[in-house]
Amino acid sequence: MTLEAAGVTDAEESAYRILVTMSNASAREFAIRSGVTTADAAGTLEALTARGLASHTDGSPRLYRATPPDVALMPRLKRNADALDQARATATALLATYRDTMRRRDAGELIEVITGADALRQHLRRIQADTQDEMLWFCKAQYVAMPSGSNEAEFDALARGVRYRVLYEKAFFDDEGAVDNVIEGVRAGEVARAVPHLPLRLAVSDRAIAICPLVPGGPHGSPEEPTAALVRDSSLLAALIALFERYWDDAVPLHVDDTGTVSGTDGTSGADALSTTDRRLLSLLVAGVTDKAIASQLGLSRRTVQRHIQQLMTFAGAATRMQLAWQAARRDWV
Repeated sequence: MTLEAAGVTDAEESAYRILVTMSNASAREFAIRSGVTTADAAGTLEALTARGLASHTDGSPRLYRATPPDVALMPRLKRNADALDQARATATALLATYRDTMRRRDAGELIEVITGADALRQHLRRIQADTQDEMLWFCKAQYVAMPSGSNEAEFDALARGVRYRVLYEKAFFDDEGAVDNVIEGVRAGEVARAVPHLPLRLAVSDRAIAICPLVPGGPHGSPEEPTAALVRDSSLLAALIALFERYWDDAVPLHVDDTGTVSGTDGTSGADALSTTDRRLLSLLVAGVTDKAIASQLGLSRRTVQRHIQQLMTFAGAATRMQLAWQAARRDWV
């Protein structure tokens, strides 16, 4: 039976279903249809009438008619739905009160201190393995716990449908192999953007837990061990998420085309007047990659890269690199 949500018992539903198929039925006619005695049928019909599921005439014999389902059932369902919504809201409020009480009683429920690169690396892997919906990430230059390209947990999470939004600062691309690692991540499903500078390292899982540094630890191999905080649901976590979103809004989207070029616009690549090298150089330049990193990525000297950029500026009629980047985007050169 299916009308339990409307407060109707199985027996009432069975009787109501039969009555719905009959126009005006006496107790005797209902008894014949339902296979019960006339006395039992009369009792059932009177019960349906008392529940508002049926009505009857005042004549003799009484004739019973089913109340239309939209009148008999829909108000019941709405009342139950409203009651369920109210119960859900009450449970949510109680849960918030419980969490707030726990946080106030035990600060350890809010922040856990992580010391050392190994411990930090383990926590980063664990929160990614537990992530269900989304990871937010600030990637700064020079790794502390995870070298660029070594975060296999990201690819595992992407494969099971977790969304990754990653912000890279400009200096990140100077690290050896960084551009190739970004390309691999974007091809796997990572949504990447670039900014000139990031204020700190940050990883946020499902907007429920974050890892960020407490003191600026040195890169891997330095004598200074990194010290980070595991931050749970709190005003601090909300502030960290807001910081991420603020930088995300101002960042340049990074895309990867079929040739393995990472670009910093939402346009398409390919201009017949430009060589493949020119287009790749422009894509990296628009993305904010430094001359040194561009040279490494293209297998050119820094001086050759600078000469190419000057030639492209002349070709585009641009007086500055910023103007060149704007022209490249406007003309669909990247």
